[in-house]
Amino acid sequence: MDPILDVQVQTRLESPGRSFELDVRFGSTTARTALIGASGSGKSTVLMAIAGLAPHVTGHVRVAGTALLDTARSIDLPARERRVGLVFQDYALFPHMTVAQNLAFGLCRPGQKPGAAGRERIDALVRQFDLEALRDAWPRHLSGGQRQRVALARALAPQPQLLLLDEPLSALDTQLRIRLRQELAEMLERVQVPTLLVTHDPSDVEALAQSVVHLDQGRVVASAAMKSPAAA
Repeated sequence: MDPILDVQVQTRLESPGRSFELDVRFGSTTARTALIGASGSGKSTVLMAIAGLAPHVTGHVRVAGTALLDTARSIDLPARERRVGLVFQDYALFPHMTVAQNLAFGLCRPGQKPGAAGRERIDALVRQFDLEALRDAWPRHLSGGQRQRVALARALAPQPQLLLLDEPLSALDTQLRIRLRQELAEMLERVQVPTLLVTHDPSDVEALAQSVVHLDQGRVVASAAMKSPAAA
């Protein structure tokens, strides 16, 4: 089976008194893959490289055979053209935008309003993620679970071919994390978008992933399938 996600990326990050070299290669034939490892192992850097947000990346990133990056062939799509949805650890909702405006952000350029097709897409996401009563609410008035749903809906608004989740549950307390983990699993099952999840929590891996890739000091040290795509 051809990989859904095929990644081979290298980059070197420099900061005062420290340098970090990332050199990873992995492929996944499952719809949901967890990227695990200790803090500082390079997990989030891999997400940024795939999304086109890391500097000086070489190698290749292919999603279902489509190249987002292939430096050997001089392909390096800008982040906005990669059709990759990214949900940050803190959800990164725009505080000066309502829920509906946050969802619209990924559908049109800054300063523009979505057209008829965009408004239909927003309406569909509002229904799908149970946000009807919240579409005019400000992020500061949302609960942790509501912010998660808005962030996921915003990432999915432009219909990405790949979804990247960077520690989406780590900022929550234990009881809320347990409940939202199940909600997230159900949402990912519904939307059926290939997903790469960064986490350090084995419970996230068990509930959300079908395969796992283990990073250590910027290298892949192990990978394994946990569930077949048909079993998910």
